[in-house]
Amino acid sequence: MTIYIPVIIIAILIIYRRTIWNDLVFLKQDPKAWTFHKWKEWGEPFVVAVILAVIIRTFIIGPYKIPTGSMRPTLIEGDRIFVEKVTYRFHDMKRGDVIVFKYPLDSKKDFVKRLIAFGGEEAKIKDGQVYINDVLIDSNESIQKNYYYNRNDWQYGKEGMAIRVPDDSLFVLGDNSAHSSDSRNWGFVKKRDVIGRAVVIWWPPNRIGKIH
Repeated sequence: MTIYIPVIIIAILIIYRRTIWNDLVFLKQDPKAWTFHKWKEWGEPFVVAVILAVIIRTFIIGPYKIPTGSMRPTLIEGDRIFVEKVTYRFHDMKRGDVIVFKYPLDSKKDFVKRLIAFGGEEAKIKDGQVYINDVLIDSNESIQKNYYYNRNDWQYGKEGMAIRVPDDSLFVLGDNSAHSSDSRNWGFVKKRDVIGRAVVIWWPPNRIGKIH
């Protein structure tokens, strides 16, 4: 591959030799005008593009990479996803949404899990199924399809334990319950720490699709 680089450079110089020569003449005749011209032509659009990219990534949509298998089969290791950050500014979250949030024990880390229960509700795992306020979740396919395990060695995962979710907080679980550290272990997610909703897998090509 490296052998082609000099060839490509020479080809570019030949093709654009007239433009390069005119630029050099312009620079020699009026350096200030040349600098201003290049700023307007290249610098200003680049700065605007960077600012727009930062705004989009921070407030609208951002890319994330899945590092573990805690959300299998919905998300697998290496999946690259887009997380949109706008919907929850105008609409309430929905039970069953796949959300990205700041890890409660380390805000520098981002976690992805499925939203199970809201503040003020009581969540309970029994026989692999989730109950909210003693009512089985049987109408939400994204939750019902998974088998959720109790963990008696975890504070909020004990068999038959009804967990009351604090106000302004959320209870979340990984789809791959046997291999997921989630609210059963470390507790609740503050609503203010939710970054957004995972909407689509964009890489690898054979995994491209909407996240349900």
